[in-house]
Amino acid sequence: MTARRRRLAWLLAALACGGVATALVLNAFRGNLVFFFSPTQVATHQAPAARAFRLGGLVAPGSMRREGDGMTIRFVVTDTAREVPVVYRGLLPDLFREGRGVVARGQLRDGVFQATEVLAKHDENYMPPEAADALKQARSAAR
Repeated sequence: MTARRRRLAWLLAALACGGVATALVLNAFRGNLVFFFSPTQVATHQAPAARAFRLGGLVAPGSMRREGDGMTIRFVVTDTAREVPVVYRGLLPDLFREGRGVVARGQLRDGVFQATEVLAKHDENYMPPEAADALKQARSAAR
């Protein structure tokens, strides 16, 4: 094999390895992307049905209910226009309350959001920008 062909073989091997590495990195990014949706977007079927996503809004007053096992909680997330029922099994953040902002990560199954993680608003001045925008849009659409 001549030196020219060896260099070409090494170049092709390096390009193939680079292509495989790029494909693996992009696949990992795609698998870890979790988008944010409001209850209105979930109700209008804009949220993915087979993938995890984040649901944000306010915990509807009077909607929190604990199951008999003490670990499962049901509540409703609203953006003042639409509501989505949520089921979560686990420990809730200390600041989780009705009427407060919440972001839940999980998947929609049979019209109920099965949450795997629940994040509560940490003080009265903070709300994730996506949730604040969704609430503003829902309020303006309701008027």
